[in-house]
Amino acid sequence: MERADILILGGGLVGSALGTALDAHGITSIIVDTADPQVILAAEHDGRASAIASAPHRMLQAIGVADRLGDAGCPIRSIRVSDGLEPGKLDFDAGEGEDALGTMYENRILRRALHESAKAAEKVDLRMKTHAVSVTRDAHGVTAELSDGTTVHAALLVGAEGRNSPTRDAALLRVARWQYDHAAIVTGFHHEHPHDNVAFEIFYPEGPFALLPLNDDEHGHRSAVVWTVRRDQAAGMLKLSERGVLAEAMKQTGGFLGELSRLAPRSSYPLGFHHAAKITSDRLALVGDAAHGIHPIAGQGVNVGFRDVAALTEVLVEGKRLGMDPGDAQILARYERWRSLDTFMVSLATDGLTRLFGMPGKSANRVRRVGLDMVDRLPFLKDAFMAEARGESGEVPRLLQGSTV
Repeated sequence: MERADILILGGGLVGSALGTALDAHGITSIIVDTADPQVILAAEHDGRASAIASAPHRMLQAIGVADRLGDAGCPIRSIRVSDGLEPGKLDFDAGEGEDALGTMYENRILRRALHESAKAAEKVDLRMKTHAVSVTRDAHGVTAELSDGTTVHAALLVGAEGRNSPTRDAALLRVARWQYDHAAIVTGFHHEHPHDNVAFEIFYPEGPFALLPLNDDEHGHRSAVVWTVRRDQAAGMLKLSERGVLAEAMKQTGGFLGELSRLAPRSSYPLGFHHAAKITSDRLALVGDAAHGIHPIAGQGVNVGFRDVAALTEVLVEGKRLGMDPGDAQILARYERWRSLDTFMVSLATDGLTRLFGMPGKSANRVRRVGLDMVDRLPFLKDAFMAEARGESGEVPRLLQGSTV
């Protein structure tokens, strides 16, 4: 029987980051994932881009992943929030000498860096194109029969398979969930004027329109787009000609980026919310979308997952120093306390923003604009929003501060 300290089911962005973080602290793991690397690492597999907040980015630096990313990321120096193109806005700016608010990476680049980091890690046994046939958790540990014919044993099981986590469901962990009447159209385009490292979140009654800065390429300036539309409009947006989409995007931007061109491939994702009432059980912890899934309105999805990684790594490392079993109930209770409130508050805030900015009518529009201006003028409120956006609110794990545990 093959053994490791931790068995991680799911080797996506969050699962790979966890294995790499544990390796940096001398903790062994087996990562099991059903995906074929040749498929998920192909350029056309995932056209999305992710804004990695400054605190999670420090974790990627601390565990060596940032070295593989090189200069592929585009720093976000400012975030501008507005209600449509009406007067009244909220600006978040990185101060002189401060870290960028976040860094934009195309998902294909981020996925490859994390996959290669996990694959190269000495204490990570990465098994792709493999799944767990059966998993047993008991007082002695976790035993799993894998589809490659091996049996593995660990002290702790981590569910990192995403929003439809079979590990979570098998553990009978209750989940609050609902679907929004929205879908996200993910694409990108080139534009005439530079974005100046500014991310724009423009709220319309139909849903937010987010412009996220990417590095220039040989064709000029470009940005990624997350365009929220009503669910029944998504199919039509995917069928619309490139010229038609760019014309609609020009209306959404009001032309402040100049002429738009070279539309990137489009994809559509239904939007929903889910939040597990508990993220631990006997010898089990959930991370990332297995534990919580939120609206992309604030760009916090993968960042919340990376915050899970930092917190779980810290409690496991401190437990190891005290000679505790990684699956000890006290370790899991600390992880539960640490992450449950934070993820619930982020989930609540993103859901509330989605509903607030989705309210139609001139009165609601005026209230929102006054609210944005008010926050823009009150430093203590603005600082609180900035800390949350950076991933620095609450008790911050050491990895998110840029140091190993």
